[in-house]
Formats: sequence, structure tokens, C-alpha cells
Amino acid sequence: MYIDRNLMALAILPGLMLIIYVYTKDRVEKEPLLMILKVLLFGAISCFIAGYVNSYRIQFIRYPQGTIEFALSISFLVAAVDEEILKFLALRLGSWRSNAFNYRFDGVVYGMTAAVGFAILENIDYVMRGGFSTAIIRAFTAVPMHAFCGVFMGALYAYSKKASILGQKTASVAYTALALLVPMIIHGTYDTFAFMEAAGTLPLLIFVVMLYTAAIITIRTLSKLDFYAGFYPQARPINYDVNIY
Repeated sequence: MYIDRNLMALAILPGLMLIIYVYTKDRVEKEPLLMILKVLLFGAISCFIAGYVNSYRIQFIRYPQGTIEFALSISFLVAAVDEEILKFLALRLGSWRSNAFNYRFDGVVYGMTAAVGFAILENIDYVMRGGFSTAIIRAFTAVPMHAFCGVFMGALYAYSKKASILGQKTASVAYTALALLVPMIIHGTYDTFAFMEAAGTLPLLIFVVMLYTAAIITIRTLSKLDFYAGFYPQARPINYDVNIY
């Protein structure tokens, strides 16, 4: 079977660039590369599982294809629910018990990494079937959508772990619920506009711009204040400057 290496690179590169971007923003202490690879792999496995789960659940959608009801059902009740739950499981299984996960921004790093693992495997499938134009479009839309869902999931997931460490079980459960709900809403909204095809093009572009803006602001803000969001008492790094982004 022939594999176009250029298309493969185009499918993989956007996700890796996003991981590198968020990794460089981890200012207090970098996450171990083996942990990054582990969570990335778990995210990819979650995509593989999602393919089967989605295929099974889609058959229960009774609305005619092309209707708004179909778009909403597929987007929110199937894709968003299944995929975000599986990405969360990849994140949780890959990082929750790690001693390296000890700052809030660590959750952002691992959340994006799990999401990118999912996005890369999904993107390879789409790009290999759709070609160069699909690779370019998805590099600026679908791949960042997954990654930025991971940012919000990871930040809330980190709050959940800190609450758990402090013995605040109710708060930990609430943050876990939000870590699932917020990405589901983002994912479902994105997919709904995408399923609407021509009618959804402008709303989708506006939504993507808003998502980029919100995610970058979140990354920069949490990065800047990361030292103050540690899970355990620690000495402040000598070279830590909150005024540097």
C-alpha cells in the first residue's frame, strides 16, 4: 500500500506544533517527555476506539441527513459526547497519578497532548482520503479545535486534581464534570456548523476565530500565573518572572 509521505507529514505536523507551543509555555517545570509520549499515545488509542463507538451509535439517529436535527444529534449526542469522554479517559489514565502533574498548567499540557493524540490519528485518516486541500483546511480548523478543547479540559482537570488533594471531593467532582461539559459544548458547536456545510461556513469561521482567541488567552494567562497554582508548597524558582509571557 502506497503512503504519501508529504501528506502524512501534513497530517501530523499541525498537532505536533501545537504541543510544542503549549510545552514552551510551561514555565515552572517542563513535563517529562516520556509522560508527553504516553499521554499522546493514549489519546491516539482513544481516537481508534471512538471510531467504533461513533459508528455504532450513529445508527440510532433517526433524523434525515441534511436536517438541523441530524446535525445537532450527530454533533452533540454522538461525536462530542463519545470523543470528549474518551479523550478525558486518556488524559486521566495517562497523567492523574503522576508526580510530574503538580501544577495547574501541567493539566493544560497533558490535556492538549491527549487531544492532539486523538486529532493526529483522526487527521491522518481524513488527509489520506481528502488530499492536500483537506490537510490545509483541517490544519487551521479541526486539529486546533481538538487541541483547544484539550486546553479547557486540562485546565479544569487540574482544578479537579488540586481539589482532590485538598480533600474537597464535591469540588473535584464538579470540576471533572466541567472538564467534560465545556469541551463537549465547544466540540458539538463546531461539528454542528461543519455539518451544515455551506450554510454553516461563516458561523464556523467566526466560531473558530473566537475559539483561537479564548484558547490563546487561557494558555497565556495560566502560564503566567502557574507558580501560584501549584498543588503542593514549593520554593519559588529564582528566575521566575510573572511579567514574562
